[in-house]
Amino acid sequence: MSERESMPYDVVIVGGGPAGLAAAIRIKQIDAELTCCVLEKGSEIGAHILSGAVVDPRALDELLPNWRDDGCPMGEVEVVENHHWVLSETRQYSLPEVFMPPFMSNEGCYTGSLGNLCRWLAGKAEELGVEIFPGFPAGEVLYDGDKVIGVATQDMGIAKDGSHKGDYQPGMELHAKYTLFAEGARGSLTKQLKGKYDLERDCQPQVYGLGIKELWDIPEDKHFPGRVIHTQGWPLSESDSWGGGFLYHQANNQVALGFVTALDYKNPYVYPFEEFQRWKQHPAIRSVLEGGRRVSYGARAINEGGWQSVPKLAFPGGALIGCSAGFVNVPRIKGSHTAMKSGMLAAEAAAKAIKGGAEHTSLTDYDTAVRSSWIAKELKLVQNAQPLVAKFGGELGTALAGIDMWLRQIRLPIVPALKHHHDSEATMRADLFRPIKYPKPDGTISFDRLSSVALSFTNHEEDQPVHLKVADLELQRTSELGVFAGPSTRYCPAGVYEWLGVEEGQPKYQINAQNCVHCKTCDIKDPNQNITWTTPEGGGGPNYPNM
Repeated sequence: MSERESMPYDVVIVGGGPAGLAAAIRIKQIDAELTCCVLEKGSEIGAHILSGAVVDPRALDELLPNWRDDGCPMGEVEVVENHHWVLSETRQYSLPEVFMPPFMSNEGCYTGSLGNLCRWLAGKAEELGVEIFPGFPAGEVLYDGDKVIGVATQDMGIAKDGSHKGDYQPGMELHAKYTLFAEGARGSLTKQLKGKYDLERDCQPQVYGLGIKELWDIPEDKHFPGRVIHTQGWPLSESDSWGGGFLYHQANNQVALGFVTALDYKNPYVYPFEEFQRWKQHPAIRSVLEGGRRVSYGARAINEGGWQSVPKLAFPGGALIGCSAGFVNVPRIKGSHTAMKSGMLAAEAAAKAIKGGAEHTSLTDYDTAVRSSWIAKELKLVQNAQPLVAKFGGELGTALAGIDMWLRQIRLPIVPALKHHHDSEATMRADLFRPIKYPKPDGTISFDRLSSVALSFTNHEEDQPVHLKVADLELQRTSELGVFAGPSTRYCPAGVYEWLGVEEGQPKYQINAQNCVHCKTCDIKDPNQNITWTTPEGGGGPNYPNM
């Protein structure tokens, strides 16, 4: 008999981000008697939420129409300027808005902290009777035969050697008629579910970018609330990679800035963290930051596959919502609105099924609703933007993507949906490239990785099992190091992975799991798919304020 206790709910939601909270609120709006809980692995709602963010309010308007007058922090700064720069090493060139289809406009959008928006949404959910459990990661999917019947939370108080410490507590089983998975990009349980139910059999592989972000306080005379800047080109153009930067002027003399590197890069010597540090030294970016102070740092993986990478969304007893499914609009650099809408649609399908007496069935109504919703319409318009830039590079790819989006806008698509390949397969042998020499940090604009991680306020209980699982250490030595020159030491934005003793001929793979900011890049980019990210003990990881 299991030592774990159990609790029954109508709906259990895994993940307290925009999708999960929107689903919880919608469940209660439909029927206040339905029982619903949200599990969040962070120490509080918002602790693990990181986004630029410029938010399209479309889903918020549908879910909570009075949000602007109800104390929502996202309503503080409306976008008033939109700039798109193409960078060379020393100059920037503005891309005229006339080249952008109308749906690319940020008019009517807001910029601010997505974490704070989630904290506000959590309050609204709790007012409606939703139970929210922060610090309780879902570590296991529960099945009855082929049906998902809920999840179990992670055991607490397990030592690194697997023994039970004095404060050991077994996980709790949360049983549900329907379980909605809102884990974000590359969720550990979502990954298992995709495999078990073959949810990606009819779609393209999901591909990702690594987004690294900082928050700065800047002088008042340099601050222009509502100014939004996106960049492309340098410095990634020099490493045959692609991606881009953002700089958003938000409330309280703060700017959110960051850099996204597409993880399909070929050169194993590419170092996304250092590319971000180089980008900040561009004269146009540096001029904003000089005289300012960096106050926060973080990183996360971003879905970039688009509409053709959206998997089957429903399976017996559950469904994928938000970034677990992959609804990011890549050229708009937005996904919160589509994530929230997917959560709302899943909630409506689950509530309908429960009220009809069903449980643990496949919510096919949800899958159908998404594919006929404005989510699908929006993502189909931009579905070739990412693969065209990936295939043809920044300048030509951007031009071709713009043409394709314009043609789709006027309903004359001439290029079918393009294909993707797994990011891990893109990495090429190190002997085909030369190492990239990155400049040393100046401690004013650019910084080293470990001092940056300190500003993510990351904390893990040190005496616990390592949550980053390497299946075959010998394969890691012969291939990851021997063939690919140890790319994990570079692609990780938190310095988790190190190769020690290489010069002495006795390489040892060291995993500094306490540094992990839960971006999951290792799970995505490892060339042998030899690393698996799992949830650590509850409450561990970053504690992002205002991100």
